[in-house]
Amino acid sequence: MRNTKVYLADAASTDGTPDIARSFADRLDIEVIAGGLPATGRNNGARLAVTPFVLFIDADIELADRTLVRRSVEKMRREQLHCLTTSIHCPSGNLLDRLLYRGNNLMQHLSRFNKPFSTGMFMLLNRSRFQELGGFHEGALFAEDYMLSKQVARNRFGIVRGNVLTTNRRFRKMGHFRIVRLFLRTALNTWNDSFFLRDHKYWHSEA
Repeated sequence: MRNTKVYLADAASTDGTPDIARSFADRLDIEVIAGGLPATGRNNGARLAVTPFVLFIDADIELADRTLVRRSVEKMRREQLHCLTTSIHCPSGNLLDRLLYRGNNLMQHLSRFNKPFSTGMFMLLNRSRFQELGGFHEGALFAEDYMLSKQVARNRFGIVRGNVLTTNRRFRKMGHFRIVRLFLRTALNTWNDSFFLRDHKYWHSEA
């Protein structure tokens, strides 16, 4: 992993994240950069990248499968994809948490027939196409990842076999009903970009 550059976008965290990240310097080529809302942090990292592909992952994601990134890049190259994601698994969550993430995974597969849906939990992009699309919309206050992925052509969107692991943090903070309601409203506003530029109090739950 020393030959893979990792940019960690830190939004003025108070839990020692930068120091923890730098403690892995003997194993990772890691650099802490300025963050902000997710779109800003992701774009800041992408501007520094020089590789053909850029991978975006969330802070609470675990890459338990050591082959996942390699297989993802191989699939991107083989099928000439612009965007690729994978399934999400929540092993520490309760039954409802796991069912909702399965629903998320199902929607990702179904989106290949309409508007590609990838979450920022694991989002691999062709860097040239990412730049052509203008990166993540920094005016987005919600679902900046979907705003970008839905612009990708259906035949250039892929889902790699396997999964990444996450926690049920978001469900604990926002509640299942609110998350599901927001997800359904997102689906209904696929063609309405102004919906994603409004404040839905999504990031307020992080406080």
